[in-house]
Amino acid sequence: MEANNTQVMDLLIQYLPFIIPLAIIQVGLLIAALVHIFKHTKYRTGSRTLWVIVSICVNMIGPILYFAIGRGEE
Repeated sequence: MEANNTQVMDLLIQYLPFIIPLAIIQVGLLIAALVHIFKHTKYRTGSRTLWVIVSICVNMIGPILYFAIGRGEE
């Protein structure tokens, strides 16, 4: 059992340099999308509630979708 845990930790440590930047990008996109959603009231498609739910629940793809198809004209 302990050998299996060691293998998992070794694998995690091996991929950590890729995981940390992705996590930072994900949080940054989420914050940027939420700030924009709450500052503006016009959207091309959907409503504020829809875009908040999509941005939070669909992780990295949600904020990208909002900026690509949901963000209205400023």
